[in-house]
Amino acid sequence: VQLQASGGGLVQAGGSLRLSCAATGTGNFFRINTVAWYRQAPGEQRELVAGMVGTGDRINYGDSVKGRFAIHRDNANDMVYLQMNSLEPEDTAVYYCATRSGGITPNTVAYNYWGQGTLVTVSS
Repeated sequence: VQLQASGGGLVQAGGSLRLSCAATGTGNFFRINTVAWYRQAPGEQRELVAGMVGTGDRINYGDSVKGRFAIHRDNANDMVYLQMNSLEPEDTAVYYCATRSGGITPNTVAYNYWGQGTLVTVSS
């Protein structure tokens, strides 16, 4: 299984971006695994931004993005998205998608598969 994150770019503060995470090498992957979006700013630790369990009935968000970001899944295409609205310069980071078979946890070592990361830069 390989994860590929995409959709990053440069956006002005207050703008929006949508990140995508695709899983290749297997089908219905996100419906049977927890998927999480993390981000890592320069010099900072990797931070959990959002997570969704396979059933879709539990979603967690990091405190800094609640009300602005939304994670959702397209089952037909086995894709997961992170819709990011009202972006702030503090949201600038490399964003990663990751999956695990258990529940949502902020512990990065618990995730088995990681995408390569996509850079989001928010200008003030």
